[in-house]
Amino acid sequence: MPVAAARPIVLRAAERERLKKMAYGHKTEHRLRMRAQVVLHAARGRGNARIARETGLHLDTVRCWRGRFAEHGLAGLTDRERSGRPPSFTALQVAEAKALACRLPAETGAPLARWSCPELAAELAARGITGPISASTVRRWLKDDALKPWQHHSWIFITVPDFRAKAERVLDLYARTWQGVPLGEDEYVISADEKTSIQARCRCHPTLAPGQARAMRVNHTYGRGGALAYLAAYDVHQATVSGRCEPTTGIDPFMNLVAQVMSREPYASAKRVFWIVDNGSSHRGQKAAGRLTKAFPNAVMVHTPVHASWLNQVEIYFSVVQRKVVTPNDFTDLAQVGDRLRAFEDRYNATAQPFQWKFTTSDLDDLLARLDRHTADRQEQSSAALTA
Repeated sequence: MPVAAARPIVLRAAERERLKKMAYGHKTEHRLRMRAQVVLHAARGRGNARIARETGLHLDTVRCWRGRFAEHGLAGLTDRERSGRPPSFTALQVAEAKALACRLPAETGAPLARWSCPELAAELAARGITGPISASTVRRWLKDDALKPWQHHSWIFITVPDFRAKAERVLDLYARTWQGVPLGEDEYVISADEKTSIQARCRCHPTLAPGQARAMRVNHTYGRGGALAYLAAYDVHQATVSGRCEPTTGIDPFMNLVAQVMSREPYASAKRVFWIVDNGSSHRGQKAAGRLTKAFPNAVMVHTPVHASWLNQVEIYFSVVQRKVVTPNDFTDLAQVGDRLRAFEDRYNATAQPFQWKFTTSDLDDLLARLDRHTADRQEQSSAALTA
């Protein structure tokens, strides 16, 4: 009986590129890698017998995938749907498992803070909803609806009545406006705060630099060399930072930072310098504002709303410091920490650009409107539950 001639394979550029990624990709499944190699060999005009010898596959296997690609292209290299064995669990059991995952464990009497897949599997079996079930099966069910009961996010409601007014003042200053009047060339906006408890952790073994296929290695065991506070004043529009290290935070350390900034030009002779601060104990309330103005008459303190430190741009700078200077923490003593922070200030000021602050008063109004709607919905649900 004559053997059928091998199907000719002609590849387009896009198909060839895709097949090469499949054939030589480290994350490609072995079965897909071999199928792609069969097609690439066939596109070079090689016969099925030769391909079988070079790939180590059976001749019939080579003939199969060569023919499947010739008929269906790349889609032909995937497995066809199979009926498989009947499902072990019903749709009702799956729905009840998801419903349980969407309830707080405390509501069900379980002494847990959050559900995990093993805990859910054990609870389903204990309640008789299912028989013995694996955690991986539960995880697969939850994945279908993007349910992750083991995760949590914190939130807080805005409760201060003057939130919008205080937030609007800060946002207007970022837009170079104060009480509806544009700021002049000799008026500046400073965002200031403290980054507390920066430790000096001296690793018991030297940190190893990264190498080929190896990340930087930092020894877990360390000795404590103390901690300091890093105070920084960030000029919002000039993108310059003035910082200092202090043993701790407080009124005096903060005023030392203010004096360091306000004694220099252009701030010493400026018409006004606005200091945006949060409600920390070092600069809280009208007493702090009066203390600042008494020491420097051209300085104006502006507080962010309570629980709104995210409006303070210096927090963005602190996040940069955390990523680029503090982590991983490997310092012999506090003097080295201070030297590194001061050196980074010089490096940052040489190239920094103002942050692209995009949250405006319009965005603030949208946020407050969404929160109001959410609060109203919660109140309606609570009222309905009480009257039910």
